[in-house]
This record gives sequence, C-alpha cells and structure tokens, in this order.
Amino acid sequence: MPPQDSAPPRRISRETLSGWSTDVAPALLGARLVSTIGGSRVAVRLTEVEAYMGERDPGSHAYRGPTPRTQIMFGPAGLLYVYFSYGVHWCANVVCGPVGSPSAVLLRAGEVVEGTDIARARRPAARRDAELARGPARLTAALGIDGARDGADLCGEGDLWLEPPRERARGDAVRTGPRVGVNGPGGDGEQFPWRFWLVDQPTVSVYRPGQLRRPGTRQDGIVQAAGPAPGRPAPDGRDES
Repeated sequence: MPPQDSAPPRRISRETLSGWSTDVAPALLGARLVSTIGGSRVAVRLTEVEAYMGERDPGSHAYRGPTPRTQIMFGPAGLLYVYFSYGVHWCANVVCGPVGSPSAVLLRAGEVVEGTDIARARRPAARRDAELARGPARLTAALGIDGARDGADLCGEGDLWLEPPRERARGDAVRTGPRVGVNGPGGDGEQFPWRFWLVDQPTVSVYRPGQLRRPGTRQDGIVQAAGPAPGRPAPDGRDES
C-alpha cells in the first residue's frame, strides 16, 4: 500500500467555486488552504472569511468595474486575487462566480494544521499558534503568499490549492456580521452581513469597524471604497477586498 502522502491532493473543484461569493464563503469554512511554496508544506483550516460582490458591492475593489489591478477578479472561478494592503501586507481572495462577474471571498483567518514550525518561522512575532494566521495578512504570511501568487489557480496543479472541508459546518456553528475594516455603505452590517466565521475558534480575528478617511483618496496601496450603493450617501472609507 503506498504511503498516504503519495495520494494526489483533494483539490476543490472550479464548479464548487462558481457560485456567488455569499454562498461560497460559508461553504469554505473548514476548507484547507495548502501551500508548498518554497518546498515547505503549510496548511491552514479556514475559520473566517468575507464575501464581496464586485459591482454590486460598494466595499469591493471591483465596484467601479475592471482595472489592471482587479482584472483577475473578472476571470474564472478558482483564481487567487492577491493585493497589497497598507503598503506592507498581502491579502488573498478566492475568485468566485461566472466569468465576467467579480465575486470573491477574502480569506480572513484560519488555524495552521500542518507545517506549524514553518509558519512560526515566517511569523516570528506570533505569541501563540492561534495567532499564526489570525487575520488576512497573517494568513498569507504563514502560507508564504505574496504578490507573485496573484492569479494563481487554486484548482490547478500548482503549489497552492484548496481542499474541500470534510463536512460542511453546521448552521449553528457559523456566525455572520459586518465585514472588518469597511465603512460607508459597504460596512453596513444589516445590508452586508457578509463576514462568516466559526464559533468558539481562537483564530477568528477581532471585529474592527472601518476608519473614516477623505473620500476618493488612496493611502498606502489601499483603494478607498469606490462609491455609494444606489440611494445611499457617498462613503468615506476604504474597501477590504
């Protein structure tokens, strides 16, 4: 019998990711994002995600349509959209939905379940294992993801892929609420309760509302929220995905 680790990885199918992000996001809770970047294997079990709905979502980078930066979001489901945040951090999103519709899921936090020593070497500031991938920038750092992985195919044969959860999280184990760091219309938790997380998980990040900044400005590589939802006042804040 061949060793267990010789079996091909269980990669999530493109079809599974082809739905809208608001449906895909909660279904990704418990999935494992696996990286063999640099020859070192690290796996993170996702415990917190956020859905973004592109041109229908004032919190999305793609709210005003495609740009050179966001073009990947309009591509096929299963691609990774990686962007620079605050001029120092990388954040990663899974592209969802049909081609041409920029629906995406921000991978906000997770539990390192393989390669803890590697993740610790990449995240020496973490005081506890629960902090290794607690937040989107920490998650990418633990996995070795940077801008070079923008456009990576998580359903392909590369060194970064998603493994489906062994079972879907029960409804009573999932919570929803406003997205972290988003203000203006996109931060409205009643209209956009699109942050999803598993209860009783120490790896879930702390909620923080968005901070007000001047409209239409750009700060440290962050694109500010692109515009108001129909019938709503113009936002002052930045987007998160």
